[in-house]
Amino acid sequence: MNEHLLKINSIIEQLDGDTLSALEAVSKIKTYKKGDFLLYQGEVCRYSFWIESGIARKFYLNENKELTTELLFENDLAVAFSSYVTQQPSQEFIQAVTDVRVSSIDNSSFQRIKGQFSALMELDLLMTEYYTMWLEKRLFDFHTLDASTRYSQLLRDQPNMVQQVPLTYIASYLGISLETLSRIRAKIKY
Repeated sequence: MNEHLLKINSIIEQLDGDTLSALEAVSKIKTYKKGDFLLYQGEVCRYSFWIESGIARKFYLNENKELTTELLFENDLAVAFSSYVTQQPSQEFIQAVTDVRVSSIDNSSFQRIKGQFSALMELDLLMTEYYTMWLEKRLFDFHTLDASTRYSQLLRDQPNMVQQVPLTYIASYLGISLETLSRIRAKIKY
């Protein structure tokens, strides 16, 4: 998947001036305070949010219990994918875990300029492919790796995450109880 990220970064770095200007014209920098919502369940996801700094999470409610599906860090794309594509109400929330700075792009504006600039069409396709591969890996890991291994991978990929993300969100993301996470953490030497 790193190879795919390199392709995405290469396309971004090679965008010509006209394409960059069009993209900047439809982008807005926004900041959200810790706890603010970028998207509520039931709203249509009309924006994609490129995380410039901070941490966000995606979650949904199941029997009044919050279930975290994604933790989003710097250079991640925060979007309720199904809602964004279909423009139907989202089943998910997107919330700032820390103060977050994002570059947001309105879906309809992006669709319009994507048709004018082929590099944006290619970028959109690569990002969709990357997200699909990430999701497939997450599902595979979820079903084949034990919770301790999944936690170790998360620590490896985001070593400072534990200081910034509440343990309840991490446990939910890993699909385990807070008590199980505490036992796993007690066995790991920091």
